[in-house]
Amino acid sequence: MVPVITIDGPSGSGKGTICQRLSEKLGFHLLDSGALYRLTAVASMRQGVDLHDISATADIARHLNVVFEPSNQGVVVLLDNRDVTSEIRQEKASQGASIVAAHIPVRQALLVRQRAFREPPGLVADGRDMGTTVFPDAVVKIFLTASPEERAKRRYNQLIERGDSVTLRALLDSIKARDERDMQRSASPLKAAQDALEIDSTKMTISAVLEKVVSLVQQRIGLI
Repeated sequence: MVPVITIDGPSGSGKGTICQRLSEKLGFHLLDSGALYRLTAVASMRQGVDLHDISATADIARHLNVVFEPSNQGVVVLLDNRDVTSEIRQEKASQGASIVAAHIPVRQALLVRQRAFREPPGLVADGRDMGTTVFPDAVVKIFLTASPEERAKRRYNQLIERGDSVTLRALLDSIKARDERDMQRSASPLKAAQDALEIDSTKMTISAVLEKVVSLVQQRIGLI
C-alpha cells in the first residue's frame, strides 16, 4: 500500500507550508485538497453560479479542468489552462471554498480525484478531512492548529506584504466564522482524527513544527 501522511487543520495553522516542505524532504507527491474546493468556488463564480446551489456547484466540481505544475516558486495551479495560483488564495476564494465544501455532492465529486493522488512513492495530503474521511488508513496523521488571533495575524502579514488592503479585525472575524462553519457542517466536519497527533503551532516556528512532524514520521515509517 502506498503510504499517506495527512496534515489537517484550520486555515492559517501552517499546514500548507509544512506539507510542502515535508513532501520535498520525502520525495512524496503533494495534495493541496483545499485548492480543489477553492477552484470549484472560483469556477462557479466565473460562471455566475450561486455558491449555495448544491447541484450546480457539484456539476462544476465533477468537470473541473485542473492542472498542478511544479515551479521554482511553488506549485502553479491552472484552471482551464489559465494560471489561477494567486486568485485561489484570495479571501473571496477562501470563503467560497468553505461554502461549497459543506455540500455533500461537491465533496463526493472531489473525493475520487483526491484519492487518485495516492501514487508511489507516497503522498502528503493537506486539508481538513484528509485523515478522517479521504485517507482514514494514512500511516501518519497530524492535526495542526493555532489560536484564531495568531492565524489572523499570519494571514494579515501575508496580505499586507502582497499589497492588499485588509484589517486585522475583519480577518479575525472571518476566520472565526469559517472555523464555526467548518466544524459544524454535517459533511466531514473539521476535527482531528482519533489517531492523529495534535500540534498547536501558536508559539512555534515553522522549523520547530516541521522537526516535530519529521520525528513522528521517522518513528512510524522510518523514511527520513
